[in-house]
Amino acid sequence: MNVLIGGLIGGLGLLLTGLIVWALLAGDFSAAGDFLLGKPWGIVSMVDLYLGFLLSAVVIFLVEPDKRVALIWLLPIFVLGNIVTALWFVLRGLTRLRAAFSR
Repeated sequence: MNVLIGGLIGGLGLLLTGLIVWALLAGDFSAAGDFLLGKPWGIVSMVDLYLGFLLSAVVIFLVEPDKRVALIWLLPIFVLGNIVTALWFVLRGLTRLRAAFSR
């Protein structure tokens, strides 16, 4: 089951990576940011996004036994986004979460 879930999360992470590369090559990052932050729903979307980053970081911090390793994983989330979260789930998270919830 872990392999199936890990593969799904990994695939979605790769899809997100591809979309980010495409957007960087095809779009104007600055203009898109100006547009997004100039609209109320754009602001709500950004707050929602960063709240999700924060919640992911909290889960990683709570589940990782070595807090230095946790910081190495969670700090890039706020810059690189859910690509880091997906990578953590595939490489470390599924096993650690299963162990944490089985206690």
